[in-house]
Order: sequence, then C-alpha cells, then structure tokens
Amino acid sequence: MAIYAVGDIQGCFDELRALLDQLRFDPASDRLWLVGDLVNRGPKSLETLRFVRELGPIAITVLGNHDLNLIATAHGRSLGRGGHTLDAVLAAPDRDELVDWLRSRPLMHHDDSTGFTMVHAGLPPQWDLALAQRCAHEVETVLRGAQLGEFIEHMYGNIPNRWSDTLAGWERLRFCVNCFTRMRYCDADGRLDFASKGPPGSQPAGLHPWFEVPRASHGLKLVFGHWSTLGPRDEPGVYPLDTGCLWGGALTALRLDGEPEWFRQKCAGQRKPR
Repeated sequence: MAIYAVGDIQGCFDELRALLDQLRFDPASDRLWLVGDLVNRGPKSLETLRFVRELGPIAITVLGNHDLNLIATAHGRSLGRGGHTLDAVLAAPDRDELVDWLRSRPLMHHDDSTGFTMVHAGLPPQWDLALAQRCAHEVETVLRGAQLGEFIEHMYGNIPNRWSDTLAGWERLRFCVNCFTRMRYCDADGRLDFASKGPPGSQPAGLHPWFEVPRASHGLKLVFGHWSTLGPRDEPGVYPLDTGCLWGGALTALRLDGEPEWFRQKCAGQRKPR
C-alpha cells in the first residue's frame, strides 16, 4: 500500500488525473491525502469534488480557505470577492450533497503509523499536537452542526491575531480557522500576518514563515499547502505541497509511507501568476 499526499488542486482536475496516472495510483490498495483547496479558480471544481468524494475513505481531505468559501457561498454568505469559479458546483443537482460532504471534512489529520500531520496552512507556535487537535475538533463540531450559518457570519476577519488560552466563542474559532487555512507569516511572538503572501525574503522585517518560529509542534512531520510562492524547503519535518499548479507550476505529490519521495505533474496554468 502506498500513501500519497497531494498539494492544492483548486479545480485543476485534469492535472490531478494525470498525476495519479503518473503515480500508478491504485484505489484498491493505495491511499490519498489532500491538503485542501480542492476547488476554485481552476476550471473543474465540480469534477474534482465528485471524484474525491467518490473515492470514499481511501481519500483524506482537510479543508482549505477556498473550500470554506464554497461552503459559505452555498449558504448565502460569500466573501463577495470576484474571480471565483464555483458556479458549476452551485448549480449542480448534487450541490447540497457535495457541500455537506465538504463541510464534514476535518481541518487536521494526524497519522501515528507514518508520523505525518496534515493541515492546509499551518500551526501557530503555541500549539502542540494535542492542542491543535482539540482546536480542530472545536471548529469541525460547529461546521457540521446547527450553528453553521451563525459561524459563517463570524468566520471572516484577521482579529484576534495571536493565540491565548483565554480566547473563547467566535473569536477563538476565527483564530483557529485562520491558522488552519490562511496563515503564512507570523512574528516571533506568534502574531499572524495576512498581508504578506510572497516567498521568504519578501516579507517585512520582524515576520517569519510560521514554521521557522520556535514552536510547540517542533518534531512533527507537517504536510501543508496554501503557499504557492514558498518554494522547496529543507527544514526537518516541513513538507510544503502547493507548487502553484493553478499558476502554471506543478501539482505535487509526496509519498508518505517509507522514505519520502516527490512527484510532480507540470501544469499549463489557469491564471496569471500574482
């Protein structure tokens, strides 16, 4: 059995199928981890959602920010930003089933057998594995429950930007969502920054990639996406998988069982890099 983690697809369904062909992925024996952002901006979000859902339990997907935006949009509470390509999903006859399936996905996955942990974006420096799992569970419970609409109304925003054990209510949940699905940089004290999106070296002084700040999760093998401009990293336990398929880069897979092995499928690109 092989276990592969795949980076942000964002509706680039043809590239996903080509990558799986390259891997000789066998759904009868292999397993697939997906770091989130299945949808949006690429041309085939609907096909991607249907395909991954039909894979059933052999595919483990964590939620990304674009996945959450689809859930919000389907419930009438979009961010209101232009440029999304979700209309086919929203008009599909199986739309409700797909969105309900998506909102039942986790924000974090940890596997003791391989030692890998998967999130979409990152973990703040104050969280160890147990605290991160607890925070993920808190958000997942609300996402799957009767408070979904109220949660979406409070989900967006950049404040609070630093973890505290005293955070509660919507502010606590908002901070957790921002860590799991949006973070790239933070300062040495763990304050999140959402303005800087470029590669390391382009950020203002005092900001650091989240995984370079001393953190309680040090020692975990972290698989994540979200940051298409990050580039390859050689820090122990850091495995970024978003290599900008949408922008004409590649769709990347990492084999997790045994010695890590990288695979890349070149992508024509659906959007101009930005």
